[in-house]
Amino acid sequence: MDDDLDAGPEPGSDGEWLASRFESHRGHLRAVAYRMLGSVAEAEDAVQEAWLKLSRADTDDVQNLGGWLTTVVARVCLDMLRSRASRREEPIGVHVPDPIVSGPIVSGAHGFDPEREAVLADSVGLALLVVLETLAPAERLAFVLHDMFSMPFEEIAPIVGRTPATARQLASRARRRVQGAAALPDPDLNRQRTVVEAFMAASRGGDFDALVAVLDPDVVLRADAGTVGTGTRLVRGAAEVAGQAITFNRLQAPGARSRLALVNGSVGIVSDRGGRVFAVLGMTISGGRIVEIDILADPQRLARLDLAALDG
Repeated sequence: MDDDLDAGPEPGSDGEWLASRFESHRGHLRAVAYRMLGSVAEAEDAVQEAWLKLSRADTDDVQNLGGWLTTVVARVCLDMLRSRASRREEPIGVHVPDPIVSGPIVSGAHGFDPEREAVLADSVGLALLVVLETLAPAERLAFVLHDMFSMPFEEIAPIVGRTPATARQLASRARRRVQGAAALPDPDLNRQRTVVEAFMAASRGGDFDALVAVLDPDVVLRADAGTVGTGTRLVRGAAEVAGQAITFNRLQAPGARSRLALVNGSVGIVSDRGGRVFAVLGMTISGGRIVEIDILADPQRLARLDLAALDG
């Protein structure tokens, strides 16, 4: 979308006008960076870097400020991904991307507002972000910018230093990986809620058979507590995951509670103790069963997340 940078005089200084124009694009830039990086903190850093570059740049000849900023953020994210890859000499075990918790789901509420469902439909699930983590930096950039934000390959090519044809190949290769690994989630939030509520009830009651009934036979559970080796866990299979869920509930200290919440636009679970969140569970539900569970239980990363939506 083109921005009219010559729309006439704006109140205040040029700096204030530029800041105002930047703020109008912040949400889009944050969405691009989050999908690129899977980290809320790093996404904010990338957006801030874009603002610094904008504040120092000569934008007189910029006709499309949104496109210019998106390109800047993409370049910053690509550098961050490449730096991250170069530092990762040894496998770090299970890594669950930062979840976005957008609000609690009140027990007994009558369904979801259709307009809210339409807004959430654009959210990116944790399961998809996990797959994106397996892509090479250039593949991830090409896929995110083209498939998620409809950027032409002619504009993607200079960012990755390739031809448009090669950029297209990068996105195509990434797309095949995503389609082969990412489950297609059920878009109906009310059906999701029914399944997650059944999971919670069975977990609390220690009902192994009921848990297995709501889990896909090939369900995958990833748990990231932030410590290499002992702090991460990958569990596969309904029986194994059911056993882990029952154990998790038995080990919770008195006063702990789990409640439904919207996690990356889908129905998930947030567990807290004394008002402090100690675990966020993202759920991927397909065919009426849970196919993936992604748990972030890293205290340091949870402390950095914006969980204000859960207040009240």
